[in-house]
Amino acid sequence: MKKRRFLHHLLAERDKFERLLNQLGFARQITISGVTGQWSVKDIIAHIMSYEQYTADRLAEIIHGEPYTPARTPAELDTFLEKFGYPDFGSDLLDDDGPNAWIVEKYKNISLDDIVAHEIQAFGAIVSGLDALSETQLDQHHLFENITSNTYEHYREHSRDIERWLASLT
Repeated sequence: MKKRRFLHHLLAERDKFERLLNQLGFARQITISGVTGQWSVKDIIAHIMSYEQYTADRLAEIIHGEPYTPARTPAELDTFLEKFGYPDFGSDLLDDDGPNAWIVEKYKNISLDDIVAHEIQAFGAIVSGLDALSETQLDQHHLFENITSNTYEHYREHSRDIERWLASLT
């Protein structure tokens, strides 16, 4: 039952985040920098999408019985980045700033539509992964906490940034 409640809460938080994004109205507003630091809403979505894809891929590994070991050396970080196309957010070698700057740079010339489509796909993969895993598996791998921090805690954090920014425009 814990999984069912968790999924219900995750989807409710997701709905709140999507409602906020839908208030923005048009693509030009979403690409204006300065929402949080120099980031635009598009940058925030790319940031969230990368963490969600990381989470979805770790869930898929568990489903398929594949081990995940966070990168322990710079060479392993490079290998991970090359294999998955995003930083190894689970590695102790990373700080927040480096990977986040890398994400913004990687996606700056990617269309908003493509980023949103990829983000929706990553979120869907998380929901599918949750459905496929038992509560025991979710508990054993501390997945409730990991999914929480890489989804709706992220939504809440960046929703506050977007709301402050929107308030400053009026």
